Amino acid sequence: MSMSPEDTHLETPLLDRISSPADLKALSDSDLERLAHELRADTVAAVSKTGGHLGAGLGVVELTVALHAVFDAPRDKIIWDVSHQCYPHKILTGRRDRMGTLRQKDGLSGFTKRSESPYDPFGAAHSSTSISAALGFAVARDLGGACDTGHGDAIAVIGDGSISAGMAYEALNNAGHLKKRLIVILNDNEMSIAPPTGAMSSYLSRLYAEAPFQDLKAAAKGAVSLLPEPFREGAKRAKEMLKGMAVGGTLFEELGFSYLGPIDGHDLDQLLPVLRTVKARATGPILIHVITKKGKGYAPAEHSADRGHARGKFDMVTGEVKKAPSNAPSYTKVFAEALLEEAAVDPRVCAVTAAMPDGTGLDLFAERYPSRCFDVGIAEQHGVTFSAGLAAGGMRPFCAMYSTFLQRGYDQVVHDVAIQRLPVRFAIDRAGLVGADGATHAGSFDVAYLANLPGFVVMAAADEAELKHMVATAAAHDAGPIAFRYPRGEGEGVEMPERGEVLEIGKGRMIQQGSRVAILSFGTRLGEVLRACEALNARGITPTVADARFAKPLDREMILSLAADHEALITIEEGAVGGFGSHVAQLLADEAVFDDGLKFRSMVLPDVFIDQANPRDMYDVAAMNAEHIEAKVLSVLGVEVLDKRA
Repeated sequence: MSMSPEDTHLETPLLDRISSPADLKALSDSDLERLAHELRADTVAAVSKTGGHLGAGLGVVELTVALHAVFDAPRDKIIWDVSHQCYPHKILTGRRDRMGTLRQKDGLSGFTKRSESPYDPFGAAHSSTSISAALGFAVARDLGGACDTGHGDAIAVIGDGSISAGMAYEALNNAGHLKKRLIVILNDNEMSIAPPTGAMSSYLSRLYAEAPFQDLKAAAKGAVSLLPEPFREGAKRAKEMLKGMAVGGTLFEELGFSYLGPIDGHDLDQLLPVLRTVKARATGPILIHVITKKGKGYAPAEHSADRGHARGKFDMVTGEVKKAPSNAPSYTKVFAEALLEEAAVDPRVCAVTAAMPDGTGLDLFAERYPSRCFDVGIAEQHGVTFSAGLAAGGMRPFCAMYSTFLQRGYDQVVHDVAIQRLPVRFAIDRAGLVGADGATHAGSFDVAYLANLPGFVVMAAADEAELKHMVATAAAHDAGPIAFRYPRGEGEGVEMPERGEVLEIGKGRMIQQGSRVAILSFGTRLGEVLRACEALNARGITPTVADARFAKPLDREMILSLAADHEALITIEEGAVGGFGSHVAQLLADEAVFDDGLKFRSMVLPDVFIDQANPRDMYDVAAMNAEHIEAKVLSVLGVEVLDKRA
């Protein structure tokens, strides 16, 4: 049943009776179908007020209802891969009254989160982890592991995009070897965030192209006993006819799984009997292939290019996102346009991303230079080494990934790029604290994990103009790997250069000359530093301010000069301990500067994972906004100030 915009004020009498999944057990199958319609409407209503990931949840409404109607969560562990699609699950598991706090400070997470609910047995936000986690639960169950909610079935729900990643295959292979009772539901919606790419996508397309023969496929694969009773006799008769034919599911069976499907993931008349039969009869690992449609039942999502993947607050009737007016371009767009300029003059410039062409801005590059743009799917490890191969082959690859996703390819960064000193250009989007996605998507660690690698150049843009210069600098740098980081969201509104200029490697820039205390900024906290200086000027204190530009190599001359000419030096960065400030401290220690009495302070992200909020509130928690910088300067100079918030 599809929901039109006119349905947005539907009554929800069945949903109003659901306080936990146990309440679904009292509903008839026809009631469950009506419940699914109400749940879809409620999900749209909730996300319209908060923003969030809409399309994925709409695509699994019927599957969510069926899973909670058949299985016994939280004893049975339902593990959502990535968990963009978990909003309907949250509504059915006692969190409906808190959906208005979704992705907000002190509110519900946009992902599954163990500390939030016993119905979230495993937290997620990155992809391809569900099968590994579910197998761990299955083995723990069989070994008698202690669990507060008890041990039942382990069910992994994984999308066709996520199952393309190597980790999913490692888990499938291990599960097939261990032969534990494990249920994997492949939620195949032909679309992850961007359209999926690669051989796995083509294989699944061939499977669901023959969907009407699902019962025959099951027969040919020896899974007749798992079929609901009405299908069983006809399937047996068809078995001989299909002998020797290459049929769907072969890949999964070779990995040790029984295979059922494809089945219509929006048809509860199919979902419920299949899940009930699997629950009653499965003995080893089984994969159920379910076909769904992302954004299902809400026309504005169904008709959008990304099927309503991620939305800000929107109008329920039109689906139109409510955008605040902007006076500055986004950092992502500045990167995308600067890269196009470099590619226009250098045919060796190419681009690689891992299933995030829109998020990284490379959709623009793909339109202009399709033969030089590569979306490798959810496969960051491959993406990094593929970029290394491109570099070794004489190209100038830009490997564009979010900071938090690049973490997944770190061994490849070390082994395949850094050790071989290959000139891969890493464009690191979503640096620093990113807001509503919370700790799982924060770009907190890239400076620390890249600047410790020999031969790496690591830059951070202080504003959008600096980002344009850094794209040009990276394009021209062939001496080894180079990375530049920039945050999510809009720039500072500075005047933009016509073309990016190539910066001298390892050289910072002076912003303002002062006395007594110097502030050395790395990244976009520079704007907050300058706002702090305005307040300090009113107190008669004028700090010297410099933009480091480079965490590696450091501008030794500038840093040592700042240390020599000031009684105190403060560094600030949008990253964790072990990054820029640590490298500056090491330089000062090596040069025995501390022996001369220099007061050194380093402002970094605290040693905690900071929960979701808007970015300013997150930096408030981190004590890195202008008022905190002002307080740090006053403290290091020994000026006593009453806490304004006391």
